[in-house]
Amino acid sequence: MSFRHSLRTFLLHIPSGHTVGACLAKIKKCNIFLSWSGMSAKCITFVVRNYIYYIIMIKHIPNTITCLNLLSGCLAVIFAFGGNYDAVVVCIALSAVFDFCDGLAARLLKAYSPMGKELDSLADLVSFGLAPAVMSYNLLLEVLPSDYAWVAYATMMIPVFAALRLAKFNIDDSQATTFKGLPVPANALWWIGACRVLAENNNTATLVCFVASIVVFSLLMVSNLPMFSLKFKGLGWRGNEVRYVMIVVAVALLALQGVAGFAPIIGLYVIKSLLSPKVARA
Repeated sequence: MSFRHSLRTFLLHIPSGHTVGACLAKIKKCNIFLSWSGMSAKCITFVVRNYIYYIIMIKHIPNTITCLNLLSGCLAVIFAFGGNYDAVVVCIALSAVFDFCDGLAARLLKAYSPMGKELDSLADLVSFGLAPAVMSYNLLLEVLPSDYAWVAYATMMIPVFAALRLAKFNIDDSQATTFKGLPVPANALWWIGACRVLAENNNTATLVCFVASIVVFSLLMVSNLPMFSLKFKGLGWRGNEVRYVMIVVAVALLALQGVAGFAPIIGLYVIKSLLSPKVARA
């Protein structure tokens, strides 16, 4: 019996949730390890111990990335209260990168877990719900006339509807390859761009559109509109053609317009889903 076959057989008989110590205790009672000629019990224990630690670490990689998403979101909230909008943009953008990477890591490593799903939603609520809402709230307080400062409270719709969107996503198994309603990270990117547009063009028309978009995008999050999923099934071109094209378009818009380019990017994403529902479901 080969080393690899013996190790695989051994691991298949270990129930999930066993600690490393319990696994090593089982080794002493497992006769298959006695067939490894030329290897002492101490050497076998060393090999298996490190292999088990490796498996455990692999399973925690996606959750670790998700925690980085949450950390960036918390920092974004702090910077938003301080009025440091450039830092907020950086933190939310980092959260978006981490949010993309944790799902990709889970698929590539096959490290799925119920805990990871729940943790991801909690992190997204802070990074893509609360953080952009606080940034929008503080910005509106700066540009609105004092008599209309109360309008800024409308921004609290953003985290409320984001929470509804995430809860809806968690109980809907049909959203594995497509989304129903605007994804919360896409909503956050919209507000990054919209806040920059409002800060650079503080006029009545822009202000009215900004406030109206609070209602529109909040409702989009909880709608049943099929939205194209940017979750990559792998790194290959086949099956990801539209995703790669959208990335190229997004990079071009950001290069031309800077941070404000996030607004037209998400706008085009929504329009594409409205006009091409069959493609959105693909």
